Amino acid sequence: MSFYDELKFNSDGLIPAIIQDQSTGRVLMMAWMNRAAIEKTLATGQTHFWSRSRQKFWMKGETSGHTQTVKQISFDCDGDTLLVQVEQIGAACHEGYHSCFFRSVEGNGSESKVTEPRLASPDQIYGKK
Repeated sequence: MSFYDELKFNSDGLIPAIIQDQSTGRVLMMAWMNRAAIEKTLATGQTHFWSRSRQKFWMKGETSGHTQTVKQISFDCDGDTLLVQVEQIGAACHEGYHSCFFRSVEGNGSESKVTEPRLASPDQIYGKK
């Protein structure tokens, strides 16, 4: 049996993928994968995803140069979430932070706080549009 048979894709053929820095354990981002994205990720060793907002297939770092080299792919007991451990080069977040989870809830939830330094601005990463 292929491991794909153990995965539970949603009605759009997607499965959430949690991307984690293998060396630190820090959660870097969450993105969606379809079977083609998983296949391309396994074939190339670089993360590939499906963008729901843009309705397109993409490789992490294709425009920014901030790539993710895959070290291990696991899936949870229900088969409905992937954990992709990577070596991150540059910022994982399109806002220029190492992790997309750079904000924390403060107090009773009325405020948020940026909890890590920005590595680069989006203009520096992608160029001014």
